[in-house]
Amino acid sequence: NSILLSCFILMAVFINLFIGSSSSKYAFFAPVFVPMLMQIGISPELTQVSYRIGDSVSNVITPMNPYMIIILMEVKKYVRGSGLGTVISMMLPYTIFFLISWVFLLLFWIEMGWPLGPGGFLTYQLP
Repeated sequence: NSILLSCFILMAVFINLFIGSSSSKYAFFAPVFVPMLMQIGISPELTQVSYRIGDSVSNVITPMNPYMIIILMEVKKYVRGSGLGTVISMMLPYTIFFLISWVFLLLFWIEMGWPLGPGGFLTYQLP
């Protein structure tokens, strides 16, 4: 399950580069992946957490970010001749660090068996 969730997170990171809206991405992901992962015993809450990790870490490097224009204007104040590639190359190490950190934390959380919150179980039992 850990490898599957890690692949799901990487897929969310990749799709985030092309679709900017979190709600539209989740509307695309949820009807397919939530029932599919429930069939193998992964709770919908854990699927949501995995999606949010993949979505959040790559928001700063996606060109579809609605705030990218504001970020570019601020960077241009301090670094003349900078563009989208400059912003992405400056933020990519942070994205990779946060991705590795969040995935490690999630896998540690799963390994410890801690619930995700009140009523937020890690596993799902089919009725």
